[in-house]
Amino acid sequence: MNLLKDLPNDLTREVFDDLLTHQQLRIERIVSKGQITPEDEWYDQEEHEWVLVLQGAGELTFAEGSVTHLKAGDHINIPAHTKHKVSWTDPNKETIWLAVFYQ
Repeated sequence: MNLLKDLPNDLTREVFDDLLTHQQLRIERIVSKGQITPEDEWYDQEEHEWVLVLQGAGELTFAEGSVTHLKAGDHINIPAHTKHKVSWTDPNKETIWLAVFYQ
């Protein structure tokens, strides 16, 4: 599988594809096109999450107030229980994220 090809045709919602799931590790491809996390929701995960933007651009907002803009090649590690949300993705081009969740 090529992570930049075979993209979903319907991107009215973000698309999450599990690529690998193992005991304490999960790797996921996420494809966004203008989607954001709803205003009143936050991700608050049991696992740590390392995220890499492969294509496009996105922005993460953290509950403590910081904002991180990511473009192709940028990555960030988000510790478990760090409340965050996707506050912007490029509405004109697919943003492809690679997310690695680990214990």
